[in-house]
Order: sequence, then structure tokens, then C-alpha cells
Amino acid sequence: MNFLPLLQTTAGAGSIMMTVLPLLFIFIIFYFLLIRPQNKKQKELEKMIAALKKGDKVVTIGGIHGVVSSTREQTVIVKVDDNSKIEFNRTAIATVITDKSADVAKSNKKISKAEETAVEAETSSPEENK
Repeated sequence: MNFLPLLQTTAGAGSIMMTVLPLLFIFIIFYFLLIRPQNKKQKELEKMIAALKKGDKVVTIGGIHGVVSSTREQTVIVKVDDNSKIEFNRTAIATVITDKSADVAKSNKKISKAEETAVEAETSSPEENK
């Protein structure tokens, strides 16, 4: 069976291009809005999991907070309490809590309080009271 006549229309190759072009445009939009950001996020997560070391504070996908007491090839042993250790797959680690992120959050709070003080000082100026 010859499929060439099915692809040809009375308008010729131009109508085929007009049919394929919107589909190609939709695929490009999906790539840049959905696929590419997800791939970047996955690569960052893989880097984080590969860099786990003893003493890191972590949160699992189940919400368990703890400190890494030892690492193995496929698993991580997390110390949850003084006498409690749980073994997790490396993929079960959702985030690593760093001191830098805590410092950034604290500095943001200090900045926002300083800004609030400055705004309050501007709004209660002596010129407005006259």
C-alpha cells in the first residue's frame, strides 16, 4: 500500500507543514516549561545524595529529622535520638539541612526587622506631627 497519496493534500506540502508546526511548537513549550526544570532538579538531588557525609543533618521524605551517623553504598544510617538509629535508602533523603541556610534565614529576619524599624521611624517623623 502506498501511503504517499494520504499525506498529500490539494494544497500540497504547505498544509502538512501547517499541521506539524503547532505540534512542534507545543513540544518546545513543554520542554522548556516542564521537562528541562525537572531534569535540573533531579540532577541537583542526585548531587546532594552523592555528597552525604557523616554529621549532616537530614530530613527524609517521610519527615523524619536526624543526623547521618554513617553512609554505605546504597543506604544511610540516620541517628534520630540518643539510642535510635534507622537505616534508609539514599533516595529516601529529601533535604540536607545546612548551617548556611539557617544563617541566611536569620539574616533575612534581621534585615526585615531593621527595615521595619526604618519604616516606623520615617512614618513617625516630627514634621508630620506639626
